[in-house]
Amino acid sequence: MTAPTTAPDPVPPVPPSPGGPSGPALPAVSAQAERKARLARMKRRATMFLGVATAIFLAVTLWGGDATWAGYVQATAEGGMVGGLADWFAVTALFRHPLGIPIPHTAIIVTKKDQFGETLGEFIQDAFLTPEAVTERIRAAEVGDRLAAWLRDPDNAARVSAEVMDGAVQVSDLVRDDDVQRVLQRVVRERLDTVPVAPLAGRALDFLIRDGRHQQALSAAIRELDRYLTEHGHELRAQLGARSPWWLPGAAEDRLFERLVDGAHTLLQAMLEDEGHHLRQRFEQRLVQLADDLRHDPAYRARGEELKAELLAQPQVGEWVGALWADAKAQLRTQAEDPDSDLRRRLADVVVATGERLHDEPALASRVDDAAATAATYLVEHFHGEIVGLVSGTIERWDAAETAERLELLLGPDLQFIRINGTVVGAAAGLALHTVAQVLA
Repeated sequence: MTAPTTAPDPVPPVPPSPGGPSGPALPAVSAQAERKARLARMKRRATMFLGVATAIFLAVTLWGGDATWAGYVQATAEGGMVGGLADWFAVTALFRHPLGIPIPHTAIIVTKKDQFGETLGEFIQDAFLTPEAVTERIRAAEVGDRLAAWLRDPDNAARVSAEVMDGAVQVSDLVRDDDVQRVLQRVVRERLDTVPVAPLAGRALDFLIRDGRHQQALSAAIRELDRYLTEHGHELRAQLGARSPWWLPGAAEDRLFERLVDGAHTLLQAMLEDEGHHLRQRFEQRLVQLADDLRHDPAYRARGEELKAELLAQPQVGEWVGALWADAKAQLRTQAEDPDSDLRRRLADVVVATGERLHDEPALASRVDDAAATAATYLVEHFHGEIVGLVSGTIERWDAAETAERLELLLGPDLQFIRINGTVVGAAAGLALHTVAQVLA
């Protein structure tokens, strides 16, 4: 009985199954060159064990004669050869057809790849994607405490701020400006349509009167009027001269104008110095009456709605809304591009404050844990099929031959120990069986 010593290694790869889908490239194996070298080294080592057993068997068979020890050595070597060849066949059959011969039930990974994907998906679903297992893992992870520690780091807060700002800019770029402006215009119009202008103005005016701000406004107006009379007296004098009778002497016009201006200055100063002046009181009474009319008079309400409709019908309103959106978008981009912008700093401060609160309030962190566990459980209960389908579907799209090659790189070096053990165990079994045969003979 003879066997080749180097046949197991030069095995041609099995081509992919005909008609199989050509899917995405498999993920790269880490340290691929080192893994290939280790696999080749382990194959040579396992083959060496088989080769040694074969050499011993041939030597004893050819030159051992009928000596008793030769029978024991021959049986030992023969058992090692049988065990080594059997395990070589078993290991090789996982990844390819041994010696390229399409023996049934070989190249198992190649031919059964899709079934393995389905089985792996079901195993993940049954062993990992259970509500109990996911909930236990989430709670053990202490998401709230970890999130608090992560958010409290200023560098992380700055990263969150930058990501949020960049996301906001990208969203603003995705939407069309015309669509946003139309929506904003519609919102502005709808909101203003629901607001009665006259009663609102009446309440605002009533608030100003109760707070006494109307007196300040009136005083400011009186001072401005007094200043205008002083600075533009010559213009007023010219207008008076243009409208006075032709027969009125110029000196009389000057005297009349001076008396009028002086009287106006005197009246304005009196109104400034005395808040109880009858003209100021009259002004306040008119304001109170106007506020009441704006709030309760139907005519004022109707007029206010007419003015509002006229205002909303103006094209300048749409232009104003469009300008607001354009300015906001430009400002958002400027703030996002500047690492030291006020908005990014404020957002980072909010992130840090959120982390501080999570750290200082265990109850809040516990609610975060509960929310994370609830969300994970919901995903497992409602989308576990999609997750399992992702696993099985991804494996199904992989190339069968490449899949076998990658798995051999990952598992092959350890599987070569099976060949070594098979040779050693086979040799021990051959020795034991020969010994038993000799004892029973």
